[in-house]
Amino acid sequence: MAIAISSSIVVIQTGFKALDNARNTTLASQIIQSEMERIRLLAWSPSDPSDPTSKSVSTLPASEGITLSTIFPSDTLTTTMAGRFTATRKVDDVFGKAGEMKSITITVTWKGLDGITHTRSSTGYYCKDGLYDYYYTLA
Repeated sequence: MAIAISSSIVVIQTGFKALDNARNTTLASQIIQSEMERIRLLAWSPSDPSDPTSKSVSTLPASEGITLSTIFPSDTLTTTMAGRFTATRKVDDVFGKAGEMKSITITVTWKGLDGITHTRSSTGYYCKDGLYDYYYTLA
């Protein structure tokens, strides 16, 4: 009886770790998707180049941390998530397409119940004249 109870406790602990990892992976994916969509809504060039607060894809810094308060709406949730997750954005020019195309990588890192650090990332490409510009180029 003692062997059955002790082995079931180990199985339950393993199950909780797997459940925690699945939930956090889903949240990390939501953070990545939310930030990618926010960037997708930005214009390529700033509307007012003299305004340093004007955001655009072409003026994003090469590397920057992402403020999770822009992704999670409530203060309680933001405090909880900000303590568990860190998110960064890396922006690079695509080789041979400098000034026309950017590669943007969002990386989310968190520590699970098991104490192991987990990381998820996604890369998207943004073009100056839109996604389908290559169909409309002149010969």
